[in-house]
Amino acid sequence: MSLLDTLFGGRKTEMIAADQALPGSEAPRFDIPSTHAVLGTPIQRPFPANLEVAYFGLGCFWGAERIFWQIPGVYTTAVGYLGGYTPNPTYEEVCSSKTGHTEAVMVVFDPAKVSYAELLKTFFEEHDPTQGMRQGNDWGTQYRSAIFTTSDEQAKTAREIADQLQPKLKEAGYGAITTEIEPAGPFYYAEDYHQQYLHKVPNGYCGLSGTGVSCPVPWATQPVSGGSQELDVTSIQLPQSDDEWRQRLTPMQYHVLREAGTERPFTGEYVDTETDGTYRCAACGNQLFDSGTKYHSGCGWPSFTEALPGAVEYLQDSTHGMVRTEVRCANCHSHLGHVFPDGPRAAGGNRFCMNSVSLDLLER
Repeated sequence: MSLLDTLFGGRKTEMIAADQALPGSEAPRFDIPSTHAVLGTPIQRPFPANLEVAYFGLGCFWGAERIFWQIPGVYTTAVGYLGGYTPNPTYEEVCSSKTGHTEAVMVVFDPAKVSYAELLKTFFEEHDPTQGMRQGNDWGTQYRSAIFTTSDEQAKTAREIADQLQPKLKEAGYGAITTEIEPAGPFYYAEDYHQQYLHKVPNGYCGLSGTGVSCPVPWATQPVSGGSQELDVTSIQLPQSDDEWRQRLTPMQYHVLREAGTERPFTGEYVDTETDGTYRCAACGNQLFDSGTKYHSGCGWPSFTEALPGAVEYLQDSTHGMVRTEVRCANCHSHLGHVFPDGPRAAGGNRFCMNSVSLDLLER
């Protein structure tokens, strides 16, 4: 028995064989809730036909679920057990590492609003995918990194992105990616008290911590067009140092875009603008928002109901004593603002609250 086995309770870091797994039960031994405590949407099938389902394991599912339910375009989430042998396990059984399951998050999403690749980017950036049978201080096979796919296309995308991320992780001093990528088997819902846990217990435990390495994901590959001008942002060389960014941007732009600052409300150039066109990233020119999705929210900053597909990335922001969803440019990773779930319900319910100084309007 290794030192780790001794310290962390027997062979919890070794996968159990199928013939040694706990027997489980034919049916769940607890009630499963029907409605998401935050989103108000169903967490059990059937789901609308236009939606897709993804499954991710990235350590303790309490914090992992919150990350995904905050992403615009996600219809619902739930936590459960996946990837093992024991049917209808309990939490205690999974924690024994005798079921083969990992703690997993089911993410039901609208691919017209958020792509599977964008969800993978969030997955890889919000935990350390090189840690094997653990995540941070949480040890055991139930905390292993895993992607359970529901289609051949999902599997192809997951492997491609993992392959692209590996050299960046190696360059940053990390080891090989240990993320399991396998077709999804049965998903067994976890107990009611685990569902949306950090909504019910806002200061509850969350052991997730990313590597700080940006995950390379294909974003908007089409040139920006508007009026008589076109700009292919893929051909633009981005600054490679902090000094180069300071030379390119004004002091206020640098403060907001590169230091995640915020301009004062009702002072920005685009707060009340109704001009037709495309809003681009002021740092790199990446197209971000169409003016048709802009609306007057009264918050003091330009507000949009949705971003262009693949244009932005989302990160959990825990600064200032609150948990918010930060929005960054998917091309240059500059800070743009935050997204909140209090927008017009008829348009999806999201309010992208952006800084004017982060934007550049290309009129049509």
